[in-house]
Amino acid sequence: MASMSTTLMYRDPKAAMAWLRDALDFETSILLTDDDGNIAHCEMAYGECRVGVAGEWTGPQLGGARMVSPASLDGRCTQFLWIALDEPLDQHCARARAAGAQIAQEPEDQFYGDRTYRVRDLDGHIWCFSQTIAEVSNAEMEARSGLKVEKGGQA
Repeated sequence: MASMSTTLMYRDPKAAMAWLRDALDFETSILLTDDDGNIAHCEMAYGECRVGVAGEWTGPQLGGARMVSPASLDGRCTQFLWIALDEPLDQHCARARAAGAQIAQEPEDQFYGDRTYRVRDLDGHIWCFSQTIAEVSNAEMEARSGLKVEKGGQA
């Protein structure tokens, strides 16, 4: 079975780990450190959702690419993280806010049947959390949004 995960680059990965734990309720599932306490590899989890946490780096394995945080790119991001919640969305948002998270978009019902909110982490990565609140047909989504909808191979 195929699977996929992502690794996020942070200027201070230890601070990012603490923030992900406190604001978004992630738990450390794997942490490898060297003798000086520097992170060699870290994975965190929220339920079945896994994410790597790393510092900025470059090396021969990357073919000249540089792995950097959005904070090193004037806030530009190259990915958007989307997590479907199994707990009440507004409760999750309230916990993030109480931990000092910057809420980029307040909880809002969407035309496709989900309630979502977005949060910006310490280095500027954008996390979108969603919870399905209604099953919406393709025709209903098209009527609500004005967009052509193809979902599940059906137009």
